[in-house]
Amino acid sequence: MTQELSNHTPMMQQYLQLKAQNPDILLFYRMGDFYELFYDDAKKAAALLDISLTKRGASAGEPIPMAGVPYHAVEGYLAKLVALGESVAICEQVGDPTTSKGPVERKVVRIVTPGTVSDEALLPERQDNLVAAIYEEKGTFAIATLDMTSGRFLISELPNKEALAAELQRVSPAEILYAEDFGYAQILNNYKGLRRRPVWEFELVTAIQLLNRQFGTQSLAGFGVEKAVVALCAAGCVLHYAQETQRTALPHINSIHLAQNHDTVLLDAATRRNLELTQNLAGGTENTLAAVLDKCVTPMGSRLLKRWIHQPIRQMKKLEERQETIDALQKNGQIQPLQSLLQNVGDMERILARVALRSARPRDLTRLRSALGQIPDIVQSSQHLTASLDQLLYQIGDFSELHDLLERAIIENPPQLIRDGGVIAAGYNAELDEWRDLADGATQYLENLEQREREATGIDTLKIGFNAVHGYYIQISQGQAHKAPIHYVRRQTLKNAERYIIPELKTYEDKVLKAKGASLALEKQLYEALFDFMIPRLGELQLAAMALSELDVLTNLAERAENLGYVKPTFSPQRIINIKGGRHPVVEQVLKEPFIANPVYLNGQRHLLVVTGPNMGGKSTYMRQIALITLMAYIGSFVPAESAEIGIVDRIFTRIGASDDLASGRSTFMVEMTEMANILHQATEYSLVLIDEIGRGTSTYDGLSLAWACAEWLAKKSQSLTLFATHYFELTSLPNLLKGVANVHLDAREYNDTIVFMHSVQEGAASKSYGLAVAALAGVPKAVIQLAKQRLAHLETISEQTKVGAENPQADLLFSNDLQNSAEIPPLVAIESEVEKALAEVDPDELTPKQALEVLYRLKALQR
Repeated sequence: MTQELSNHTPMMQQYLQLKAQNPDILLFYRMGDFYELFYDDAKKAAALLDISLTKRGASAGEPIPMAGVPYHAVEGYLAKLVALGESVAICEQVGDPTTSKGPVERKVVRIVTPGTVSDEALLPERQDNLVAAIYEEKGTFAIATLDMTSGRFLISELPNKEALAAELQRVSPAEILYAEDFGYAQILNNYKGLRRRPVWEFELVTAIQLLNRQFGTQSLAGFGVEKAVVALCAAGCVLHYAQETQRTALPHINSIHLAQNHDTVLLDAATRRNLELTQNLAGGTENTLAAVLDKCVTPMGSRLLKRWIHQPIRQMKKLEERQETIDALQKNGQIQPLQSLLQNVGDMERILARVALRSARPRDLTRLRSALGQIPDIVQSSQHLTASLDQLLYQIGDFSELHDLLERAIIENPPQLIRDGGVIAAGYNAELDEWRDLADGATQYLENLEQREREATGIDTLKIGFNAVHGYYIQISQGQAHKAPIHYVRRQTLKNAERYIIPELKTYEDKVLKAKGASLALEKQLYEALFDFMIPRLGELQLAAMALSELDVLTNLAERAENLGYVKPTFSPQRIINIKGGRHPVVEQVLKEPFIANPVYLNGQRHLLVVTGPNMGGKSTYMRQIALITLMAYIGSFVPAESAEIGIVDRIFTRIGASDDLASGRSTFMVEMTEMANILHQATEYSLVLIDEIGRGTSTYDGLSLAWACAEWLAKKSQSLTLFATHYFELTSLPNLLKGVANVHLDAREYNDTIVFMHSVQEGAASKSYGLAVAALAGVPKAVIQLAKQRLAHLETISEQTKVGAENPQADLLFSNDLQNSAEIPPLVAIESEVEKALAEVDPDELTPKQALEVLYRLKALQR
């Protein structure tokens, strides 16, 4: 290495040494007003950032590829790189150029990574930004997550890789750390910001030492995490990574919490996706549960609400306290007044993280000042409404002293950066005021000096100016330069003027420049002293921010309940879901016509409903709304219904829709069966299970057999509270064969060869499939529909024949031959071709050729 470096210029030697310490990430190397990148970093950054790739001279006989970004605009470029999952080492000049021999000393002062950023400009405002470490040992899986912007540090242990995959989807980390020997890399597919870490970073002894040192403790027993040894290994890695990237103390990370699965309603990855909680099926955020429920007035409240949505709780006391507070806020008319006050709190949580890292900017401190100024009014407006709310408000301390300090110390509208000065208010520090007076007094002094010199010399073009290169000077036009007194010392000759300096002006220049430098240095010291005052109170401030976040969420849920017509659900210790007039919280917001409300009744004696009805009739919406209403109840929210009684629910499962998983080489049917297997293994009698069209991914007979077997297992073995939507009408006979099973259907009516979807849930099975009417509605040509009707009549005749010969082992074969050899009706392949052509311009989400074919030859033929 030494031999290789000796071939390079001194500056490139310095760069290459720093790059060797950060080999896998981009190095932003500060040179004057630019951050420069060289070699492969330059090529990569030029492609990612769409900036010019140039060359800088040569080193070791080769031209040096180079790209750069201006230091004053670096945040925009960093934001783009972080969004792409890239990390950047920021290398600053730390030496004094005036005393340095050779290149000025530089060092990496921080590493910006997707999961550890705290800069406001680099963060998604209303989403958590987490770094996670995952680990596995002897079949136990663990995850540790750290939110650098709040100090929230959570760990959990999980029984299998499926549970880990579900947890990763729930927390959606911006960055994932995993050991070099981690054997389940396939679960990390589709995640950005992946970082392989050395195995030693996951050692238990090292982790415990690191955590105790961070928290200032001798044991982790006080946190209740000492038995979660696999999770502690992951926690050690994530804390080491945070310290490595931030290169500073992390006082806001002051505790660690073990998440317990028995405290929450568990949701697997498929369920989160199918219910579109915070992300829709297309990957956006529109038309999701969070989009409807989240009208929080602070970003930190918005993030907390999304955590509640993704992790419903099962502590009935806490849920009832939330309901009680929502009720009280509504009845006492405190929603709008509280939201007006909370709006001025802003993102106190993330500001405090930047205070802890000493990276808070002047405007952060004015926002914190504003937040602290709202606290007395917020407390006064919301106290004594409920006992639980008073307990929440008790977490908010008295910060009047800190508010007063920030009021006195920082001007009303400070500049963006402290390096520019002008941040500390006049009157806060006497010495600073003196230096400023000296520097600010220059204008009057120079005006007086200019007037005096004009009169003494008789030169009317004489004026005094300043520039950064030559400092203060006296300028005289060339036409009058011969009048310059002998004590004027020439400093610069221009085309039309001469510039001079005199001893008095030089003395004053030194004095003013010293005053400006001293003023700026003192201002920076005073600014740092504000951090010294705030950091010891960081824990109290964080507790207050948490309380204000929760108050924002509860006020928001009260506002949603009031404006959207939600009611308070009741909880039961039994196995029951009894919803009257239930509505889908998202669909009702996007429909132009009124939403048709529907009931559901499930309990121990009626625990599986077979749901039938036409395509587009509303089966999926009906089932999803039951899951969403249940989930909303378990976050403490009011729900869209006339009334709702919700019993014990330990998990929610959904198997709704499917598509190929090409990345893992799995077909639609394989995805469907994998999700179904997970439900059959994990569901208990207290689980809510939604199954939609199981078995569609294979042949009709295989699909029917699988659907029947799955329904029977859920009814007899799991006894989960289940809604089982199907087009296999054979399943409607299950209530006659199994206890606890009932039929319901989504109503529809035919009129003049068209269909009207009633979207109303009725008891009993659907009388028919309405497949041909749906096909017509989807735009299938009338000629094809007519052929289909002829085929259907023919199939019905064959069906009657097969009933007569049901004991004949050749019945199915005879049916098949008759179907293919009919001279009156075109062969199936011809009809399939017609249907595919007809549907070429139809929305594929409405009807597929395969579905259309099922209309033609399955409806009646298989009902026996």
